[in-house]
Amino acid sequence: MDPYYFENKLWKEGFRRVMGLDEVGRGCLAGPVVAAGVILDPNVRIPGISDSKKLGAVPRRTIAEQVKSRSIWWMVARCERDEIDALNILQASLKAMAKCVEKTDPKPDYLLIDGNRGIASALIPSLTIIKGDELSASIGAASILAKVYRDDYMASLHREYPEFGWDRNVGYPTAMHYKALQEFGATPHHRTTFRLGTERIYCSRPDAEHG
Repeated sequence: MDPYYFENKLWKEGFRRVMGLDEVGRGCLAGPVVAAGVILDPNVRIPGISDSKKLGAVPRRTIAEQVKSRSIWWMVARCERDEIDALNILQASLKAMAKCVEKTDPKPDYLLIDGNRGIASALIPSLTIIKGDELSASIGAASILAKVYRDDYMASLHREYPEFGWDRNVGYPTAMHYKALQEFGATPHHRTTFRLGTERIYCSRPDAEHG
């Protein structure tokens, strides 16, 4: 499938500022959830855009720089662990994407959103696409920007908390991450609660409130 299929269709219908939206970090134990929004130029094709998870670190970073320099607009926003704990991870993810839309000027005239949940507060025509990071160039571009940003952020936190291996697992649940939690306890960057499958796990922090 042409990765520009959805964009081409919308451009032909007269929409010129089509923004792709995606997020990374929903399944993590620590760190923010990060969203990105990208408005691609209808006259420019950026080769290699795909689901960020399927790209190696070097090509992902190379494409991210091309997206930044060759797009009409791009934006990265995040929700911190306090927002995640207060809202739940799904709503925090949607809020992070909404921040991208709100901070874009002029506003997009159409949204392509990864997944099956829209952004009600945006009040802009939109289409949700399951596996959109694989099927839409603009969503794939957003996926790449969000992952590069979040990976770099978690690597910076790793310097303060090297025992958790965030330079490698970037906050996702791994055996090493669980072992470090058991040995050292949670940091201020760990989410109070997170869900694995159908089981809800509680992650204690010194500053967490307990009922």
